[in-house]
Amino acid sequence: MKILHELCAIPTAPFAESRVLKYIDDFARARRRLRLSKDRFGNRLLLLPGTSARKSGRLIFVAHTDHPGFVARRMIERGIVEADFRGGVLREYVQGAKVRFFEPDREITGTVIATTAAKDRGNYPGMARVRVGSNVSTSTPGMFDQGIGRVRNGKFYCRVCDDLAGAAAALTMLEKLHARPPRATVGVLLTRGEEEGFIGALAAALEPTLLKKSDCIISIECSAMQPFARQGDGVILRVGDRTSIFNSQLMYWMTTEAQKLAEDDRRFKYQRALMPGGSCEGTVFDAYGYTTGAACVALGNYHNMDREKKRIGPEYVDVNDWNSMVSLFVQLAKKSHEFESGMPLLKKRLEKRFNALRRHLVSKSR
Repeated sequence: MKILHELCAIPTAPFAESRVLKYIDDFARARRRLRLSKDRFGNRLLLLPGTSARKSGRLIFVAHTDHPGFVARRMIERGIVEADFRGGVLREYVQGAKVRFFEPDREITGTVIATTAAKDRGNYPGMARVRVGSNVSTSTPGMFDQGIGRVRNGKFYCRVCDDLAGAAAALTMLEKLHARPPRATVGVLLTRGEEEGFIGALAAALEPTLLKKSDCIISIECSAMQPFARQGDGVILRVGDRTSIFNSQLMYWMTTEAQKLAEDDRRFKYQRALMPGGSCEGTVFDAYGYTTGAACVALGNYHNMDREKKRIGPEYVDVNDWNSMVSLFVQLAKKSHEFESGMPLLKKRLEKRFNALRRHLVSKSR
C-alpha cells in the first residue's frame, strides 16, 4: 500500500506526467536489479531480468501515467487562468469544479468558471477558465481538488486512481520480486498520454524500441465498475474492452493461474469479465500483433464523475481488489516461463474426455 499512496499523491495530466516519471526513475535507480529504459517519447520500461539461462518470452505489464486534468496555458486577466483540458470528463461535471494547480514550490487552488467544447467531442471540454488566487505558470498541471489517498471502509479514495493505482500495483509486484526474481524476465511499461487516445502506447507499438514482438503484454487498468463486475469481488481478468477481445490463449493461462492462487490463498479473489465501459491500451497492442491480455480493478467515480450526485468526486477502488491484483501479478510473473501458446493443458483435458467417450460416436448401434 505504500507505493499506492505515494504514486497516487503525485500530480499528473496527459502529456504533463513529469513528476510521475521522476518517481518511476527514482524507483528503478533505488533497486539495483532493475533495468530502466526510455524511448524518445518518454515512455519507461522497467525490466527485472529472469534467473533462468533458458531464453523465453518476456511478460510485460503496461499501465499509463496520466489522468484527465488541466494544463495551464496563460493568465488572461488577473485571477483567471486559461487551461487546456485533456481527457474524457463531461463538461457538465467540469463546470464549477474545484481545481488545484501544482507548481514546483506551491499549490494554487481555483474554481472552473467556464468551459469551451472540444472540437471533436462537444460533450467534453477542450478549454477551461479557472478563477485562481494567484498567477499560474504556463504548462502547470492541474487536477480536480479531491485530495490525496485515504482509506475508508475498505475503499481507497483519491483524486486519481486511473491509472496510477494500476501502475502502483505493477511497481509493487517488482518490489516483491526484486529480492528473488522469477525465472523469466518480467517488465513494466509505463506509458504517457493514454487519456488522449493511447498516444504513448501507440508510440511504443509503432516505434518499438522498448518492446519485442515476442513479448506477452498484460494491460492494466482501473475500469468503470459494472453490475456484473463489482467492487469487492476481486481483481478482474479482462477478456476484452469496448473495442476488442484479447488473446484467448493468454487469458486462459491467466485464468488457470488465478484459480491456483485462489486455492492456495483464501484472501485472493478474482472474477472474469469483458469490461465495455471504455477501451484500454490492450486494444492497441492487440491491433499491432502482440499477444495481449488484460487485468483491472473496478473503479468508482470513473474519471472523477460521481454520477449519483452529478458532480466531481474522488475516484475509489476496493483495497482487497487492489491487493488481489498485486498477488495475481506476482503469481503470473513467477509462472510466466510456463506459458505455452496453443492451450496444451486445455487440449489435454478435452482430449482425455474425448478418449473416454469416443466409443459412443462409433457405436454399432447408432
